[in-house]
Amino acid sequence: MAITLTDAAADRVRSFLTNRGKGLGLRVGIKTTGCSGLAYVLEFVDELADGDETFEHNGVTVIVDAKSLVYIDGTELDFVKEGLNEGFKFNNPNQNGECGCGESFTV
Repeated sequence: MAITLTDAAADRVRSFLTNRGKGLGLRVGIKTTGCSGLAYVLEFVDELADGDETFEHNGVTVIVDAKSLVYIDGTELDFVKEGLNEGFKFNNPNQNGECGCGESFTV
């Protein structure tokens, strides 16, 4: 089981953590929302919670709670720039579909 980051995503997360001045790493999780049912959540972590799994990849610690890991195991997090837009992209092999606006997904 693992969550991985591309070089671009790892560079971006390291940059955010440096600018923030603190933090153990990046939490990647899911929440129930949207028209397809699930959405990704990213947040910085200062303290681990019970049941957190940690993964070290490209020099960044990724933290995932056990509930979310079931849905996102094997996911690669990328950081992409498309024209004037930039952001994180989730390459999740468990994802079966997503809503038309791309804000939520199904497994």
